[in-house]
Amino acid sequence: MRALVTGGGGFLGSGICRALRAQGHEVIALQRSPAPALAKLGVDVRSGDLGDAETVAKAAIACDVIFHVAAKAGHWGPYQEYFRANVQGTRNVLAACQAHGIGKLVYTSTPSVVHEGGDLEGVDERMPYARRFLAHYPATKAIAEREVLAANGPALATVALRPHLIWGPGDNHLLPRILERARAGRLRFIGKRGKRIDTTYIDNAVDAHLKAATALAPDSPAAGNAYFISNGEPLATEDMINRLLGCAGMEPVERRIPFGLAYAIGGLLELVYGGLHLRGEPIMTRFVAEQLATAHWYDISAAQRDLGYRPQVSLAQGFTALRKSLF
Repeated sequence: MRALVTGGGGFLGSGICRALRAQGHEVIALQRSPAPALAKLGVDVRSGDLGDAETVAKAAIACDVIFHVAAKAGHWGPYQEYFRANVQGTRNVLAACQAHGIGKLVYTSTPSVVHEGGDLEGVDERMPYARRFLAHYPATKAIAEREVLAANGPALATVALRPHLIWGPGDNHLLPRILERARAGRLRFIGKRGKRIDTTYIDNAVDAHLKAATALAPDSPAAGNAYFISNGEPLATEDMINRLLGCAGMEPVERRIPFGLAYAIGGLLELVYGGLHLRGEPIMTRFVAEQLATAHWYDISAAQRDLGYRPQVSLAQGFTALRKSLF
């Protein structure tokens, strides 16, 4: 199989590239920067902008499947940047599939497309898309996911995976941010205790993508559908974060602020940063306040049924592996 992985140099993307190479597949990785570690594995690394249609089309030549992992994440920045990367980039991937007769597209989405501010406890894929978004990332990912699933048909089978909070050895996004804030004394929990959240160990997220590609066909149950992906072991937010801190040899955090206060601070900082065009991102936004103060864990039985997905690495095993990687 010849596979294109967009965002192949990222945390999830590089894991998918390594797993594909381990199975003997030919892999092309499209991303913005060089990835010497992937090149050593025999991955054909292409540098380019996902928002450029010609770049995507060239990278996709003769591919059998595309894993569209690349996206602009985060909770702050100009809408145009999110739209170019997440919507226009996805449209370019869909156009490349059509131009080259590529039969399978596995799209990496996010559970945030259905998060409207309240608790989500054990919900499944019948949960509708949110009607309002407090950040450009979930708003643009929702547009892209809808278009990917709408493109499913006899010539192109598509599926969207919604992994939640991917972590593990090599994490260059979630864990570094948590550690940085904790070291600076700026890490706080928000709202009530005991709000449970799902997370996904990196190896399980990778496995879900490969299983989706294997299961995907025009007449398969997976075609045209979205699936929540997680470890299936929801923990209270404070427990999960403190266990991650413990893996890095850091003391647990206990400080907490009310949700209303955090939400108000987030709204104020959004006005200040937006009005004054300040660089960087606010330490708090309304979106972040809602994410940290609410429960969000999901029923993954549909992925188990249609994709054959089973989390192979438990949270306990993941914490052990993470701790070893940090020391």
